[in-house]
Amino acid sequence: MARLPGMLLLVALLAPAARAETRACISPPELLDAGAPLPATVRAVAGRSLRILVVGGISVLGPGTSGPEAAWPARLQALLAARRPGVAFEVVVRGRRGINTAEAGALLAEEMAKAPAQLVLWATGTVSAVRGLEVDEMVEALNTGLDAVKAAGADAVLIDPQFSRFLRANANVDPYLDALRLVAAAHQVPLLRRWDLMRYWAETEQVDLERAPKPERVAATDRLNDCLAQAMAALLRAGAAEARDQLRN
Repeated sequence: MARLPGMLLLVALLAPAARAETRACISPPELLDAGAPLPATVRAVAGRSLRILVVGGISVLGPGTSGPEAAWPARLQALLAARRPGVAFEVVVRGRRGINTAEAGALLAEEMAKAPAQLVLWATGTVSAVRGLEVDEMVEALNTGLDAVKAAGADAVLIDPQFSRFLRANANVDPYLDALRLVAAAHQVPLLRRWDLMRYWAETEQVDLERAPKPERVAATDRLNDCLAQAMAALLRAGAAEARDQLRN
């Protein structure tokens, strides 16, 4: 039971209490279900220091936002810091345009060798779908990367592609989405279902980047990144609860 306070700390840290300047993004609860525990994250927060490594393509860098502070990894860091100012949060982002899963895995390994993180957030799948790369190649790279994260004693969260009507019309995305879900389940890591979340936000007219008028595009992009940060915070809260339940049992 010694670790329970740390787990409760993370649950409190990521509680959905809204900041005054942040509008809540409504999401189906089932899309924010972690389905797996985040014990390394809990231990790090209990120790008052959490290093988060975000790896992926151009989306992790916040293209089209009003500035670097509006990208979803930066917004996530701000949300976490606002809830627990006594914890040192460091969010390191590594990504570039056009990077595939294997290349992202190499970036992940390089960064973990330099300065290990306790939590890895890995956004992937879009480039593979756009280029029609072999699904098995993506899965192999994910397996290698996730095994390395586990061996380092860290947690991982996978993030599937951004929803796009254009991508859906021009690429067969479903096999990549299905593969990511299967890999996440096999490795017992949470999956942020970004595709389904963004589709829901578009259908409910909360934020629809593709149909935003040009003068409103930057504001819509900022809003989307804020919604993604809120969703990730909720997923982390669920993963902390999973870890707490495991300890109790």
